[in-house]
Amino acid sequence: MEKIVRGCCPHDCPDTCGWLVTVRDGVAVEIKGDHHHPFTRGWLCVKARAYLQFVYHPDRLPYPLKRVGAKGEGRFRRISWDEALDTIASKWQEIIARYGPEAILPYSYSGTLGVVQNDGLDRRFFNRLGASELERTICSAAGMEGVRYSLGANKGADPESMVHARLILIWGANPATTHPHYIPFIQDAKRRGARGVLIDPRRTRTAPFADQHLRIFPGTDAALALGMMRAMVDHGWHDQDYVEANTVGFDELRERLVEYPLDRVARVTGIREKDVLELACAYASTKPAFLRLGYGVQRHGNGGMIVRTIACLPALAGQVGLRGGGFLLSTSGWAMWDNVALRRPDLRPREPRAINMNQLGQALLSAEPPIKSLYVYNSNPAASTPNQSKVRAGLLREDLFTVVHEIFPTDTVDYADIALPATTQLERLDLHKAYGNLYVQLNEPAIAPQGECKSNTEVFRLLAEKMGFMEECLFESDEDMARTAVETLSLSGPRITLERLRQEGAIKITERELGLPFADGRFATPSGKVEFYSRQLREAGYDPLPAHVPEREGPEGDKVFLERYPLYLLTPGAHHFLNTTFANIPSLVASEKRPCLQINPGDAASRGIQDGDRVRVENQRGWCQLTARVTDAVAPGVVSTEATWWQKKSPQGRNVNHLTGDHLTDLGRGATFYNSLVEVRKAD
Repeated sequence: MEKIVRGCCPHDCPDTCGWLVTVRDGVAVEIKGDHHHPFTRGWLCVKARAYLQFVYHPDRLPYPLKRVGAKGEGRFRRISWDEALDTIASKWQEIIARYGPEAILPYSYSGTLGVVQNDGLDRRFFNRLGASELERTICSAAGMEGVRYSLGANKGADPESMVHARLILIWGANPATTHPHYIPFIQDAKRRGARGVLIDPRRTRTAPFADQHLRIFPGTDAALALGMMRAMVDHGWHDQDYVEANTVGFDELRERLVEYPLDRVARVTGIREKDVLELACAYASTKPAFLRLGYGVQRHGNGGMIVRTIACLPALAGQVGLRGGGFLLSTSGWAMWDNVALRRPDLRPREPRAINMNQLGQALLSAEPPIKSLYVYNSNPAASTPNQSKVRAGLLREDLFTVVHEIFPTDTVDYADIALPATTQLERLDLHKAYGNLYVQLNEPAIAPQGECKSNTEVFRLLAEKMGFMEECLFESDEDMARTAVETLSLSGPRITLERLRQEGAIKITERELGLPFADGRFATPSGKVEFYSRQLREAGYDPLPAHVPEREGPEGDKVFLERYPLYLLTPGAHHFLNTTFANIPSLVASEKRPCLQINPGDAASRGIQDGDRVRVENQRGWCQLTARVTDAVAPGVVSTEATWWQKKSPQGRNVNHLTGDHLTDLGRGATFYNSLVEVRKAD
């Protein structure tokens, strides 16, 4: 018996590729891109092509486990599902009776982006339980807030329209690694005569697809945008008609721009005055121009303001509403799930306290009332969360009852009291809306769950039963959850149903507006216009105008601190991993080779470091060991390591998140993975 099952990739990537799984006698034997998917176009990235290795990996957790060794050792014995669930329910009831339900903290993020497995029954269950609420801000919160203050909604331009652009700015993004299906659209545009400019501190795999690479110093992107604005206004290159009709605060912005002459911008950013001027002229005069902004720029301490500032550029240049032009950070705002219907906040006995996921270690060590139980799913915080010294110390608490629902024995599983085996995407139903294109897709299960593995939703239904909860919404089926989500999806085009998705495959969210956000001149801001000056920001205690704000850890910061830790550390995503996912797949690990540190030849020479040396990277938070890669792909004063390796697969059992800090971004309370100063020396 052979069949082909249509599904899609669940992982944290803008592409959300459609795939086809060939199943023979109950076994998945082939996975390939869906040729009928307009964005995937029949091919998968190097990570997704290895997905069958992921599904049939011999190290998958096959059944529930109970800890028998010390925390962190990863020693367990097999138990039944009944024993596991009874243990969890009994322990939670004991904790609730003594400390209250807020002593229980769920921790999850983007192990899957499907709305059924990631944003439905789990929220309902923990709302009903009365657990602490997790602020899930580790990835994109600062950028989302920045766009909201300038444009009102994250309705990014349709990337498929990029083929009509005459100029493409790839700003702080590396699509060749992190969302490779953008590359063919860039290539198509270039064949039609478009010019590509890459703005990035590193020379990445995307650089060969650009005509020019402007190597900006990390965390100074707002200064570059303001320098471009100053040049546009000074030379009259801005679109005055569009500004008058569709923006507020231009006069105040013009006064702010006086602070950003080209010589200051060049000094701050490391980009020559001539190049800033030419970029400003090209962006203002070349229509349409497409600005693709990546997520890296908002993982700085000033990341929210960076994104807010750059999001103002298209309006000043009159690039909004043009086919092939506009601004794209995320397409998530085109259509929104009804979170009230999905999450059911009305189930809460009272408004819970909130714990920021980026400060997990601090919360585990010092929250009051204390956190007594941690339930982890769709995440691997013992490797991926910043400030790992604190995280490890928190996870080692003997009085912390930790449950981890996982596919593999990850670093986090090593600290679990109970480990539960989870399904992969091939073994469950889910519904997906991309954040980097405009398609909705249904993932049908292709094979039966392996071993005793269970999906997130099945486990939460079982836990609800064990806890004695009676609300019908806690026992809703996966298909009914998907139907609730798709039927409440806000749309500008024809209604989408599960039946249509099953019959047609991927369906585009919008047909009427053709992916041209704000073409009607209506913005979801309080003024209904692009807000160069934001009263909302002013009332919240922030600068109401775009600005460059020096970083907490950076060259414009404390000079004594800078003397001790003079190198700026970047931690972009590895080409063969996705966060910590796939970092245990042998073929992908072999391609990635080992955890390395890119360091400029000048910085290496002054430290006596040669290519291939083992080096110790350290700061006030901790240290890790990496292998030096001496290269001019990074500028002097900048070092970079591609993340995220599992701790247990890293030298000395320590990955780069022992160096990253848990201070939060200026807007959105997001993560600051790209805001760390370090020193590097040869390892002993």
